[in-house]
Amino acid sequence: MSSPDMLLDVLRAELRAAGITYKMLADRIAMSESSIKRMFGQKDMTLSRLAQICQAAGIAMEDVLRRAADARPQADTLTLIQETALVANPRLLLVAICCLGHWSLEQMVETYRLSEPECIGLLVELDRLGVIELKPLNRYTLRVSNAFRWLPDGPVQRFFRAHVVEDYFAGNFDGAGETLMCLPARLSLASAAELAEKIHQLAGELARMHRNDRRLPPQERDGFTLLVGFRSWEFAAFTALRR
Repeated sequence: MSSPDMLLDVLRAELRAAGITYKMLADRIAMSESSIKRMFGQKDMTLSRLAQICQAAGIAMEDVLRRAADARPQADTLTLIQETALVANPRLLLVAICCLGHWSLEQMVETYRLSEPECIGLLVELDRLGVIELKPLNRYTLRVSNAFRWLPDGPVQRFFRAHVVEDYFAGNFDGAGETLMCLPARLSLASAAELAEKIHQLAGELARMHRNDRRLPPQERDGFTLLVGFRSWEFAAFTALRR
């Protein structure tokens, strides 16, 4: 489905949710009902007409555009080639993670020791790799879905295990909104599969909150990282004590 098709499908859904019929819309923008139906049926609408309809219906045009962008088919993971390119350049990986957090170019430059030209160059490289789509004025959209995850045992996960895990667990996990649990259990394979599915649902909830909180000002958001592991495992020192 093309972007214009998605845009009009989202607009139609927003009108339906607001209880606005084609006839009601036609009256509000001084068009005939048949012209409205034809415009939606042929999926042919100018940007100025879209803005007019949104204003007449009391719908935020920004929300329509955002929902249409979120509805585009996107990958849940990167390819092996893409991940390998990221870990080969830690600064590129940093900017990629910033993009996943929807940071602006200005926020990246203000926060990290990256010059604006260098940061733009890294965004261009991410565009070339197909991780983002670079827009005018150095804005961008992600080419991955809200359910994005790194490849299991892929280059980025191996990089994290080698360089990040020790640093991550060095914290006390006692700050606001933080928690750490290590819970042993003896389960059947069916129960283990059920719990793994619930972990995937939790990841979906995190993606939903991340998406919704993008509307808040930057100062009301902080960077959180959910690191979840679930496997059949026994501490090696305990295994050594087995009979």
